[in-house]
Amino acid sequence: CHYVNRVDAAAHEVLMAIQTGKSVKDEKRLKHVVDSYYMKSPAEMDKHFHDVPEALENTVAIANRCNVKLKLDQTYLPHYKVPEGETLDTYISNLIQKGLERRFREMTARGIKFDPDRYLDRCKTELGVIQKMGFSGYFLIVWDFINWAKEHGIPVGPGRGSGAGSAVAWALRITDIDPIEFKLLFERFLNPERVSMPDFDVDFCMNRRGEVIKYVQEKYGKEQVGQIATFHQLKARGVIRDIARAMEIPFGEADKLAKLVPEPVAGKSPPVREAIEQTPELKALYNDSPLHRELLDLAAALEGLNRNAGMHAAGVVIGDKPLWEYVPCFRGQNDEIVTQFAMKEVEKAGLVKFDFLGLKTLTVIQTAVRLVNEKRPPGEELDIDVIPMDDAGVYKMISRADTTGVFQLESSGFREMLKKLKPDCLEDIIAAVALYRPGPLEGGMVDDFIDRKHGRKKVEYPHPSLAGVLADTYGVIVYQEQVMQIAQVMGGYSLGGADLLRRAMGKKKAEEMAKQKATFMEGAKGLGVDTKIANDVFELMEFFAGYGFNRSHSAAYGWVTYQTAYLKHHHPHEFMAGLMSCDADNIDNIVKFIAEARAMNLVVERPDVNESSLDFTVTPRPTAENPDNKIVRFGLGAVKGVGTNAVEAVLEARAADGRFDSLFELCRRVDTQKCNRRVLEQLIKSGALDGLPGQQHRAQLLAALDGAIER
Repeated sequence: CHYVNRVDAAAHEVLMAIQTGKSVKDEKRLKHVVDSYYMKSPAEMDKHFHDVPEALENTVAIANRCNVKLKLDQTYLPHYKVPEGETLDTYISNLIQKGLERRFREMTARGIKFDPDRYLDRCKTELGVIQKMGFSGYFLIVWDFINWAKEHGIPVGPGRGSGAGSAVAWALRITDIDPIEFKLLFERFLNPERVSMPDFDVDFCMNRRGEVIKYVQEKYGKEQVGQIATFHQLKARGVIRDIARAMEIPFGEADKLAKLVPEPVAGKSPPVREAIEQTPELKALYNDSPLHRELLDLAAALEGLNRNAGMHAAGVVIGDKPLWEYVPCFRGQNDEIVTQFAMKEVEKAGLVKFDFLGLKTLTVIQTAVRLVNEKRPPGEELDIDVIPMDDAGVYKMISRADTTGVFQLESSGFREMLKKLKPDCLEDIIAAVALYRPGPLEGGMVDDFIDRKHGRKKVEYPHPSLAGVLADTYGVIVYQEQVMQIAQVMGGYSLGGADLLRRAMGKKKAEEMAKQKATFMEGAKGLGVDTKIANDVFELMEFFAGYGFNRSHSAAYGWVTYQTAYLKHHHPHEFMAGLMSCDADNIDNIVKFIAEARAMNLVVERPDVNESSLDFTVTPRPTAENPDNKIVRFGLGAVKGVGTNAVEAVLEARAADGRFDSLFELCRRVDTQKCNRRVLEQLIKSGALDGLPGQQHRAQLLAALDGAIER
């Protein structure tokens, strides 16, 4: 069966036309020639199989024998193989100890003062929770693929989401943000009072993320690793346009009709039937036009159905057995396994999701650092992870909003905020990352924060005991973790209990909130806090809980933001070259970045078959006035219409026999199967041959091109 009722046959035909990108009038399209693929009634089945009644009896017998009981809400972690003589718990404990010793050596070498006991105690506490919950294996799996990535030169982000709050993760180098230095909370990530799977989101270099997934497939078995399916639903406006396309109704007419449907509220579109009743113009079209009535009836029948399937941008599941033993699967375009369940259903079935995200900024940073270090002697290389966090020049640049290319700070709205905020420390950057969202912007939190920072408003705390919690944010509750800490300091909560309070505030369930408020008030009373003050603070927490952001995520991304700003300020040529190399296929961004480079008084020179590489590069160009002068050279790979294979053909020929002296020599030496006429024409038009001896005009080179190829 393909649909429930016979009357659904027409809608199903339109749906198939939408899914295959065809018109319903196309006789060659995939279609059903009859309308009988619906759920038959017992009477209809009896009529169809009157000559073999035992067939119907057998279906009942088979159904009665089926007794499928799915084991839901169990977790099936892949088996992580530890060295002989070790258990998961002993192995992770040893790795943490070694990891802390290495961290301590690094901090000592950098002259950082620290208390080793704080780190040891924190890791001991966290490890106790991890082992009690049975998650040692999970941490080892994540540690293993991140460790492999780093060993193979694949950039990994310093952290993402609440996982950056774990000292164990920091010791294992799963993350690189010191949770003690940045005042991050483990309980926001893994609550000892609420058993739930930890969830590390990991950023990898955009270009090499696939290598890490391939490593995981090879380690655990290709049948045990898969991508997660996503399903794109047909929604009111979209389904009207899709049906119109299938019915060959002009787009302009369909678009006008779709726009009569009220806009979605909080991401939810009103049902088509409801939209017809609410919108007089739409109702008139429905009543007066048979064509529009047919279209809207079909839209009402199809809305909410899945239009097509895709793959989750980051989600990967790893099982302890072939995935199809837990969930239905299909093969993707590259023969990879993809679950037929979406993310929630996959987790319900007990499979564990790991997020492998590609972050272009990590690729930009790696490229820029490599360009810097190419010109430095051994021992003097730039280590982007140990740069000073208090560089005044970097903060002045950010305060001027000179942030084109700087991670997260590029939008016009963010720049306006930066000009007002004038951040002068990393804490301000971290707060800015958390504050630049619709809620805080519209609720006045951002203006309040800025006024307090610059002394236009007095920094006040709801209670003296909260100064330590709110000092870094000038008395404003910015982070979810601050809500938790207030509950701990004033309400006597454990941090685990405080996380439960935070979650309850987010869900806004009246009954649960009444219980939590009573607990908070009782705790505050026990600590000698005035009842009115405690009540006011609870209401303040409740208000800000809806706006608060995850500090662990803000700290990790704030650090990446600072790294990119540092590179732009201190190594502008290399940074801009890195930006353009990583956006070589986006002409609009290349134009934007070249304009920014020129505004920074950098020289970006045209592509050159004798000078350029695949990517943008930095070339010394000393002058009498400035012996350290450099230029950014345009990469051949960014020339429109010139692919990687063609560039490699040019570079291979140049490496083998030296520079090119003429167009004819270029055509003779390169592989014209890879570097064909169209590519050569694009190179000429881009100016990549302007530097050849003789300085021929581009029009002359184009006129001579056919003859050069034929020779």
